[in-house]
This record gives sequence, structure tokens and C-alpha cells, in this order.
Amino acid sequence: MPSSNNNPAIEGGQATRDKFLTFGSPIIEEEAIESVVETLRSGWIGTGPKVKQFEADMAAHLGVKHTLALNSCTAALHVAMLALGIGPGDEVIVPDITFCATINSVLYVGATPIIVDVDPRTYNIDPKAVEKAISPRTKAIVPVDLAGFPVDIKALRAIADKHSLYIIEDAAHAVEAKYHGVITGTLADIACYSFYVNKNLTTAEGGLIAHNSPELCDLIQQTSLHGLSADAWKRFTSTGFKPYEVVTLGYKYNMIDMQAALGIAHLKKITDYLNRRNTVWQRYTEGLQGLALKTPADLNDASYTDSSFVHARHLYIIELELERLKCDRNQILQALQAENIGCGIHYKALHEHKLYKERLDIDTSRLAVSSRLSERILSLPIFPKLSDQDIEDVIAATRKVIQYYSK
Repeated sequence: MPSSNNNPAIEGGQATRDKFLTFGSPIIEEEAIESVVETLRSGWIGTGPKVKQFEADMAAHLGVKHTLALNSCTAALHVAMLALGIGPGDEVIVPDITFCATINSVLYVGATPIIVDVDPRTYNIDPKAVEKAISPRTKAIVPVDLAGFPVDIKALRAIADKHSLYIIEDAAHAVEAKYHGVITGTLADIACYSFYVNKNLTTAEGGLIAHNSPELCDLIQQTSLHGLSADAWKRFTSTGFKPYEVVTLGYKYNMIDMQAALGIAHLKKITDYLNRRNTVWQRYTEGLQGLALKTPADLNDASYTDSSFVHARHLYIIELELERLKCDRNQILQALQAENIGCGIHYKALHEHKLYKERLDIDTSRLAVSSRLSERILSLPIFPKLSDQDIEDVIAATRKVIQYYSK
């Protein structure tokens, strides 16, 4: 057994750091602050010109014809379901390893989520599992670009076209990711992005729906803002007052200009921030070799071997080799927290949550990979604000903890 000087803090040793390193912290630079202040001084802080500019900037970045900025990716997923006419009697296929918003959006519209297994290396939805899960009631597939790794949209598109299904891509982690040179999400029927506080591009809270269908534009906009006629946001502008009309049942999902001001500024720095996360990623992968864990899959693990593929580096997920350890994942997480290293779990498998166990008829025998991952995966901090010393502290703490608990 290691000497007490090498013991983890949770076992009586000294913590790697004096100050706690949060799992995720947004980088808010002066340009972003000035953009928000300018908006506050303008007198227009609700949904207005900044939102329209952000939508235009994002459309150019993504290479799509239509975007609508909303208050969350969850809202975007919900609106996408409604816009495509998904509802009671329909089935929607979702991956087992994802955040609850992915599956909840299916439940919001009264459809039935069908949970399927994931690829054992990339953790993205397994196209073979998707094919097996299709029934006459299947209406859509919701793949997730987990951690920023682009899903195999070519394989999924072939399945969807064969069975006349929609693809709603949950691209919450993947605003910079590319598949064959195309931004992830833009090959789906509708893509949904997140700008939550810890996302690669943040508006503090926010999301965006992107698509190329002019037929869906009015319905998407109406559904996201109380069901009002599409130009209702202009009713108090210099174009003249226009009485609004409720034309469908809608929700209060709009983004506001203060949020968009942040997004406009951060979009300009998106490449710089990705480059920094690339540096953190590479250093982690080098520094964590030889331990009882698997470092995250990179593009070459899925034969994405050319530069036309880009990983967004949103999460750095390690997979613990529990058979080589004397404890479970949760104890490792607690030990890292005691070293003053913030960690996360992305994600506990959907089928293990109480709500879905009670409401859905889930065949867990088809979820072998996700069941195993659910008890083994752990996320380390990866964000542009990390200093070189922060990075080395994460590596040192992880090595200390894993080595101590190794058999």
C-alpha cells in the first residue's frame, strides 16, 4: 500500500489543491461584458435586434437557412417535436446515455421514448441498436453528439430514409463539431443546440433550433412564443403597431437580447476556446496513461481519420476499469472532490432513473453497454479558463486517487 504521504485526502492525506476547482466555469471576457452593457443601455433588453443578429450569426456559422434562438436546448427539442407533428401514438428512439432533457422532450408531446444502447467506445447512439428498435409506430430518432463527438449521421440518415423517419439531433455539446466538414446537426431534419452556462458557447441560459425547411419556420416561431403570429415581436417597433393574434398553442421559450449579446461576443472567440480545450484534452490524455481507466474516444477511434471531422471537446469522460479497482466509481468521484477537483457524471443511464422505470416498458437486456458505462464513467474539468497549473492538478489528483485504489 502507498505511504501515507501519497494517500488521497479522503484517506487522511493532503489535498492536491488548496482551492476547489469547479467542474465548469464560463469564460466571460471584456468584449462579452461590453456587449451586454451596450444592450442594457440601449433600452431593449427583451427579444429584439440582438437576438436577430445572433440568429443570423449562428445561421452563418452552422451553414443553415433558418435558426431561432430560444431560452434552452430543452425548449428547442420540445418545439422540434411539435413542429414535426410528433405526439401520442408515436415512438421516438433516444440513446440511453444522455441528459434527461433528450427523453423528456418526447414525453412532453405524449409520445413514447424507446431507449437504445450506445457504442461502447464513442458512447453515441448505436445505429445497429436503432435499426432493431424500429416499429410501425416509430416517427423519429434523436441522436446526441455526446461530449462533442459527432454522431455517425451518415448511418443514421440511411436508416431514417429507409423507414421514412425524422432525425432531430440533440447537438447540445457540439456547436463546433464537424462531420465530413459539415457542422454537426445540419444534416438532420432539425438540430438543437445548448448555450447553457457550462457549454462551449454560452448565453448563460439559452438554446437554438436550426433547420433548412421554410415550411417549418412559422410554426416553429409561433410554437416558441405563445402561439402568436410570426411577426408579433415587431408590434412595438418603428415599423408600426400590429395587433397580435394567437394562431396555435404555444410556449414562452424566447431568448432575450441580454443573452444574445453574450452569444454574439462568444461566437467570435469560438475557435480560440476550442483550441484551448484541445490543449487541455491532449495533456489529460498524455498524463493519464497507465492507469486503470480508458481515456475518451477520439475521432480516430471511430475511423474519422481526416481533418474534415472535428470533435467539440465539450466533456472529457474517463471510463474506470472497475475490475482493476478496489472501489466503485462514486468513491473515486468523492476522493477527487476531496482533492479539490470538481467532477461530474455524464450520464447516469436513462433506464436507471426512477421516472422512466415507472413510466416506460424498458428492455434492459438490450442496454448492456450503457448499463456498464453508467457505473463507470466520470467527467473531468475541461474549459478554456483552466490554467496550466489547473490541468496539472487534475492529472496529479486523478493519478493519486486511481493508483491508491488500484488492486
